[in-house]
Amino acid sequence: MTEVAGHLLGRGHPCFIVAEIGLNHNGDMALARSMIEIAADCGADSVKFQNYHTEDFISDRSLVYSYVSRGHEVTEPQYDMFKRCELTRKQLSDLKEHADRCGVIFHSTPTSEEGIKDLVEIGVPLLKNGSDYLVHLPLIRAMARTGLPTVLSTGMATLSEIDAAVRAFRETGGRDLILLHCTSSYPTPPEDVNLRRIPALADVFGCTVGFSDHTWGMVAAVGAVTLGACWIEKHFTLDRSSPGPDHRFSSDPDEFKTLVKAVREIEMCLGTSSVHPTRSEAAGRLAFRLSCVAARPLPTGHAIGIQDVAFRRPGTGLPPAAIDWLVGHTLRRSIETGHVLSPEDFT
Repeated sequence: MTEVAGHLLGRGHPCFIVAEIGLNHNGDMALARSMIEIAADCGADSVKFQNYHTEDFISDRSLVYSYVSRGHEVTEPQYDMFKRCELTRKQLSDLKEHADRCGVIFHSTPTSEEGIKDLVEIGVPLLKNGSDYLVHLPLIRAMARTGLPTVLSTGMATLSEIDAAVRAFRETGGRDLILLHCTSSYPTPPEDVNLRRIPALADVFGCTVGFSDHTWGMVAAVGAVTLGACWIEKHFTLDRSSPGPDHRFSSDPDEFKTLVKAVREIEMCLGTSSVHPTRSEAAGRLAFRLSCVAARPLPTGHAIGIQDVAFRRPGTGLPPAAIDWLVGHTLRRSIETGHVLSPEDFT
């Protein structure tokens, strides 16, 4: 397995964080390149685009889509919306090269075998299948045949549809698979996020699972990491007031940078499941735990009774659990109130 594949599959690596540029470049290559640069500066591991031919999935030009942009509802033909953001093979290659120069992984969502071929030829290290194409099993099989790690987004899907997609991928020889829990609602209301699906999908399908986040803010994304998400994908924009369907609920650079920092911090907080005192607790064990101490002045030869012992800080002496051992033991020397008891005090 390549190092990239190991990283993507969450095997001993930090969570993979993707800046989903998608349609937010608005068909402007200069803007697309700038978004790659800024996403890299924000700490993204990868930038994701979409390489499609609009005719691959829209033939009825009367189909419309309504969304909020710049505070107003916009309704326009789906064909027009997608067509203006379509990338040529040359543009795709140029963006991949630019991402390489910026030190960030480039990947994309194709909608045809020709699109898969284009991505393989320009050297992408993984493939992404969108939620709308989860039921396109021939395309998933074509992805599997490339041998590349593949990400299947599961928005809108039933469990049986996910199972069919996973079987199609594996039965065609695909090995490195990531499922993305996703709610295809833009933006997604909190009650529809259902982060508990992340460990459920991992358990059912025996693979790593990530989260494609369409919510406002970053609470859901950080929460997903605590439930085992190996991958966080978040829409990215340079300006939420830009025209287009996805800008308003996307993360701008300040939020995305904060998201990356929060994910890295929560990863440190998750730590290990092994139960033992941490290094930072070592001093606290001495300072904050209790010891058995003399409750009053006691003379040499005195046999300790339960009334002679109090429990006080610091925890440098015999612990409270030693009280049963202490009772009945005889002092070899006199001690004052508050003296921290130790075995050396007794005959």
